[in-house]
Amino acid sequence: MDRPSAAAAPSAAPSPEAAVTPPYVIAVIGLGTMGTGIAEVMARAGHEVIGVDLDDAAARRAVTALERSTARAVERGRGTPGERADTLARFRTFRDLRAAAAADLVIEVVDERYDTKRDVITALDRIVRPGAILATGTNALSVTRLAAGTGRPDRVLGLHFFAPAQAMKLVEVVSTVLTSPETTATVTALVRSLGKEPVAVGDRPGFIADGLLFGYLNQAAAMYEARYATREDIDAAMRLGCGLPMGPLALLDLVGVDTATTVLDAMYEASKDRLHAPAPVLRQLTAAGLLGRKSGRGFYSYEAPGSSTVVPDAQTPAGGRTQAEPRTVRSVGVAGSGTMAAGIAEVFARAGFPVQLAARSPEKAEHAVARMAASLDRSVARGRLSAEQRDAAVALVTPAASYDAFAQADLVVEAVAEDLLAKQQLFRILDKVCRPGAVLATTTSSLPVVAVARATERPQDVVGMHFFNPAPAMKLVEVVHTVLTAADVRATVHQVCGALRKHPVDCGDRAGFIVNALLFPYLNNAVKMVQDHYASVDAIDAAMKLGGGYPMGPFELLDVVGLDVSLAIEQVLHGEFRDPGLAPAPLLEHLVSAGCLGRKTGRGFREYARR
Repeated sequence: MDRPSAAAAPSAAPSPEAAVTPPYVIAVIGLGTMGTGIAEVMARAGHEVIGVDLDDAAARRAVTALERSTARAVERGRGTPGERADTLARFRTFRDLRAAAAADLVIEVVDERYDTKRDVITALDRIVRPGAILATGTNALSVTRLAAGTGRPDRVLGLHFFAPAQAMKLVEVVSTVLTSPETTATVTALVRSLGKEPVAVGDRPGFIADGLLFGYLNQAAAMYEARYATREDIDAAMRLGCGLPMGPLALLDLVGVDTATTVLDAMYEASKDRLHAPAPVLRQLTAAGLLGRKSGRGFYSYEAPGSSTVVPDAQTPAGGRTQAEPRTVRSVGVAGSGTMAAGIAEVFARAGFPVQLAARSPEKAEHAVARMAASLDRSVARGRLSAEQRDAAVALVTPAASYDAFAQADLVVEAVAEDLLAKQQLFRILDKVCRPGAVLATTTSSLPVVAVARATERPQDVVGMHFFNPAPAMKLVEVVHTVLTAADVRATVHQVCGALRKHPVDCGDRAGFIVNALLFPYLNNAVKMVQDHYASVDAIDAAMKLGGGYPMGPFELLDVVGLDVSLAIEQVLHGEFRDPGLAPAPLLEHLVSAGCLGRKTGRGFREYARR
């Protein structure tokens, strides 16, 4: 971004290795939420910022926002009054594009419509000096197509900040086949100097973060539209089951339903993947003007346009999930000897329920109880539990010699291997030994609950109770009802979850339930990105952690879960829904065939030190 000669101007563009980027004149076109955020980031970093917006009110809001944020910074000791005054002096607003004539870098963040962006960029191409760089903030439109319409395609790229720009660390730097390496290097150095993490990506709709995020959001919208689960349960499931900062439907309201539809349209046009075709409910909400927070109503209703405060509406659940009276649960049986069985036994014992734990042999049952006791010891060592509480919980769990010990249990939770035949065999035994009226729950994460239920003579008493690992720590339980599950059984499990201090979400009996049905296609699409050589494992993980607020990147998560487990779940989803977009990525299949299963084998998408 070379400048005309001037005393205070840098004489040359910085190298990508430069530790400090010289101050530039940066024009931001469009002073909505994103434009205002970018302008603030640039002004705080010491750059002169020219804000351009045809709407005087938008310009005033941008100035006010900068005044407020810098005032808060001073109050919190993160700046001085003098620094605040300098920052405010560096930001000026105008209504005319010609104000950008002296800019070194122009970033447009106008409406996400091709015609609008094309008109702005071609107008800027005629206004700014030959050495200036033009950047588009699009996250869905073709940067190449926009660049080709200018007289400087080598100096046009995408610069995709994430909202809120002041807080989010990720910036995707989008180079086209026309962008010069020097342009990319200069802008990358600038982004890094802002304290942001630049990720280099190629030009395709959605880039990395939105390319993965919007497919997931679209599937969540389709799940809601099919009335498979309530909006509250879908959002709670993904927050509590995956540790995400927001549920998908709340995030769609924040992003804007119309914006999401535009992005998905562009993604579908490029991929022809049906998973990217916008769910009809997105078009319906857009057509009705129900665009999310900015309009005051989208998937949820808000206190006012622009407000983040959700208010009750006609779809807000009222009272209990069902009018049925729950059955009484005083004692519990847990079947299994693995990590999940021990964790579930711990959860019930800590809540005060007497537990009989049975497995295929008395030795396995005793081993599971010992594992539970070790987990409680760790909680005591970490100060999360008192020694007295630990002793009380251990005293409530009894290793049983056989499944006959479940004869008087009110609720039996099965947590054996994820194998349908094994579960059916166990439920035939439970059908014989458990008293009439006992609730029988399976913890399956991918198998049909109804197939387990039909192994008994009491399918109305069988329900899915999908705990998440580690069961003592994870708050979510998916309560999976079949077409045969009795209403009072569902009510019973919800009441029990409350006693366990878990959050139950209701869903029907189909592959993946809520969490896995939304999570694993997202993971599969990340694998496809690597497989197609679009981005690296590290770049994708960084993009989703820094740009999406995910606690783990998709490849970190795949290696933790296990590539074999992930492949099995993908195969179940593909087999159930028969959507080509759900077919497991060949790269995932190849790694599993090679025995590269993730952390447990020392190698998956990354290599790990052997323990």
